[in-house]
Amino acid sequence: MSALPNRVVSLERYLQRPGQAPVLLKRLVGRHLAALREEAGLSQGQAAKRAGFSNSKICRIEQGRGKKPAEEKDVALLLGLYGAGADEASLMRELLHRAEGSVWWQRYSHTTLPEWLEEFIGLQESAETIRTYEVQLIPGLLQTESFARTVISLGLPMAGRAEVEQRTQLRMRRQEMLARPHPPFLWALIDESALHRTLGRPDVMREQLQHLLDVSRLSDENSAITLQVVPRNAPEALSSNTPFTHLRFPEQDVPDVVYLEQLNGAEFLERPEATVEYRALLDRLSAAALTPRATRELLKKTIQDLSA
Repeated sequence: MSALPNRVVSLERYLQRPGQAPVLLKRLVGRHLAALREEAGLSQGQAAKRAGFSNSKICRIEQGRGKKPAEEKDVALLLGLYGAGADEASLMRELLHRAEGSVWWQRYSHTTLPEWLEEFIGLQESAETIRTYEVQLIPGLLQTESFARTVISLGLPMAGRAEVEQRTQLRMRRQEMLARPHPPFLWALIDESALHRTLGRPDVMREQLQHLLDVSRLSDENSAITLQVVPRNAPEALSSNTPFTHLRFPEQDVPDVVYLEQLNGAEFLERPEATVEYRALLDRLSAAALTPRATRELLKKTIQDLSA
């Protein structure tokens, strides 16, 4: 079977899969347009010149970045330029229409939901596997409401009570995907130092550690979650002093993404050489980490010490 029919089959699979976030669909449209351009033997510059676009516009469309999807007339022009078949063009139009759909997180304010965070939430919601390494804090997907509120308050000392509460509820809402019928696989690695960093009242930290213990116990029954603690003296822990998240998606059309959160923004790495490097680092960290059973024992001891 040729590459073109394979892409059509892949597009149909995405349309049959409910709940795909617009951010993923925009990227999927871009990836397919790039594949068609390459099959037509055109560089980005050549395609831009023939379509009457700037090089940056072609690049933006193929990356699928920005709040809004590419305009249908622009995609139609490129599909015609690349010689796409009628079936593929029809599927691409349907993807574009779905990419314009609304999602639950759009109701949060722009202050609470900057563009980089909106993109991350959409990618996380669509991921098949979420592997995350947290250095200083408990991962957001595993935070209790009280702990999340404390972390947000400390991280945004100038924010008002209403903004803190809205951000807290957003974080809680994001966790609901772990309870849906077909959740993503979450593999969380936490540096041991995060367990001993008491933020706010001791009872808030105890509740948070107990929640991690409960989640770890459930992991024996629910293979969708794996929790490991990386010992403070593990040499591998020196490989990265910043938290990061590696996302993998159900189909190969959308490449892996590594998310690096910064103070006032985030970086998304998509180049294979970069994402492979971070995936290898996660493999080394997980090999050096305590087993899930040993992680539970450490959590129990830490809770006891905090209660003493």
